[in-house]
Amino acid sequence: MHAAALRIELYLRECRSLKAKRAAVKPMVEGLYKRHRVSVAEVDHQDSWHRATLGVAAVASTPKHLGEVLDHVERFVWSFPEVEVLRIDRLWIEEEDET
Repeated sequence: MHAAALRIELYLRECRSLKAKRAAVKPMVEGLYKRHRVSVAEVDHQDSWHRATLGVAAVASTPKHLGEVLDHVERFVWSFPEVEVLRIDRLWIEEEDET
């Protein structure tokens, strides 16, 4: 089993309220789940109008497939012109061999 997580920091310049922020972030969160079957949630800056941090987790049978999924997730996030991507960090989770 291979697992990884992404921390995606976003800047939402045009948002003037939390309602506007939700309207900008929700299609991204739902799209990531529906298209790529990853777990995704807003994990930081919930009370800020202009910032959002998404956490994305994925599991795959091979490291190659997992890397491809994460690449697709990143491209999907970058495809939203109203959102500026500030930073994306990848965290690979190593499984300890118990043999």
